[in-house]
Amino acid sequence: MQIDTIKSKAIFQGRAFNVRQDEIRLPNGRTTLLDIVDHKGAVTILPVDENNHIWFIQQYRHAAGKIILELPAGTLEEGEDPETCAFREIREEIGMSASKIEKIGEFYMAPGYSTEYLYAYLATDLKPEPLPGDEDELIKVEKIPTDKAYLLAKSGQIHDSKTLATLLLALGRLIG
Repeated sequence: MQIDTIKSKAIFQGRAFNVRQDEIRLPNGRTTLLDIVDHKGAVTILPVDENNHIWFIQQYRHAAGKIILELPAGTLEEGEDPETCAFREIREEIGMSASKIEKIGEFYMAPGYSTEYLYAYLATDLKPEPLPGDEDELIKVEKIPTDKAYLLAKSGQIHDSKTLATLLLALGRLIG
């Protein structure tokens, strides 16, 4: 399928992402305008301790207007390797480092309008090694037994898509 970009125009330049408007030509010859969120990409980490507890965070998300239960995550810095970002983010967000981080999948966050691509990691063999967190993040750490975490996801009590996708990717590794 041939999709041609006729022109692309920057609409907004922000701290976390940029927005552009693309005019594209569809295979049927028609043209349309698309608003695209340009994002550097991110990681999400599923930390599991020796007691088979998953380390979540509770974080206020202004767009949702409430505190959301989610896995630790963070945006890639320019040119940063995703695994390096994952090691840094769990230290910043839950105060723990992992001796082992294994990539368990990758996915687009919302490919209908965003370039954001996420790398999902399973982190094990945790030990305390905190880094200072971002000043604008108010985070509370919550450890939840693995089986209970999957029940929360199944019952609709977890609303964060990256957390749900990462739990699905890790299902076979965490629950037989």
